[in-house]
Amino acid sequence: MTTPAPQITVLDGFTLNPGDLSWESLQALGECAIYDRTEPHQVVERAATATVVLTNKVVLTGELIAALPQLESIGVLATGYNVVDLEAASQRGILVTNVPAYSTASVAQMVFAHILNFTQRVSEHHRAVAAGRWAASADFCFWDVPLVELAGKTMGIVGLGQTGRAVAKLADALGMRVLAATRSARELPAYVTRRELDPLFQESDVISLHCPLTPATEKLVNRHRLGLMKKTALLINTSRGAVIDEVALAEALSAGALAGAGLDVLSVEPPPANHPLIGAPNCVLTPHIAWATREARVRLLETVVENIAAFLAGRPQNVVNEGC
Repeated sequence: MTTPAPQITVLDGFTLNPGDLSWESLQALGECAIYDRTEPHQVVERAATATVVLTNKVVLTGELIAALPQLESIGVLATGYNVVDLEAASQRGILVTNVPAYSTASVAQMVFAHILNFTQRVSEHHRAVAAGRWAASADFCFWDVPLVELAGKTMGIVGLGQTGRAVAKLADALGMRVLAATRSARELPAYVTRRELDPLFQESDVISLHCPLTPATEKLVNRHRLGLMKKTALLINTSRGAVIDEVALAEALSAGALAGAGLDVLSVEPPPANHPLIGAPNCVLTPHIAWATREARVRLLETVVENIAAFLAGRPQNVVNEGC
């Protein structure tokens, strides 16, 4: 007897694949319905017969999960899986999978894109040259702000998982002293020194956040810790926006309490037009794209397909609700 092909519904595939990748490997696994975006009220209709649902940011609440009687597996098109009610899925025996570590190199690269943006001001100086200022200069060179060498400076990393370690490795390669605040018992690389949070904020010239968002880390970067930072220090966040008290950061930047903030994430995405950090002095925002290199998205899609194939073969992998 032939096993029926799985019904696979992709609720919000556009950010993973805006058109430059192929869905063929996924479509080879079963009958696929692929939507660029799905509003909450559309989930039940679109996934009514699905055995596998894939979501990136569409929230699957317990109520929605209960309304999908054919559902057997939920695949999150990301590493974080807080968009799924794990308890509700587990009660139904529905496996939930994610895609770990696909974007480690890309996120680490974005960290240093933000850092180097502040230390070298490449785009600003290019615009000055394009405006004719170099041609009109009395000297062979000019600069508008002090340029900063990273060698010898201190990098503080909050959270030393895979991405934090990748950032630490790059910082070491640039000659930086590396401190890390981490609860992991894993042995640290030889070039990394463990620090508690407050001393790390006091000593660091650059602080890069790589901790998950939990009740313990929400607004971890608060007025107290911003007050510990050097006025010349930079704050970089590629983890989750809510680990920073954004109002406190906007106030600190306006007061000149730190040199700058480079943020790829905010607590609400997309943010409201009146978000306190939009337009804040020395605050550079990118729209949650650290993960989104083509290379990382290829790895993401490949692992999603592997997760589904493993599930169908009875050997599930990357399961985040073990024992369901």
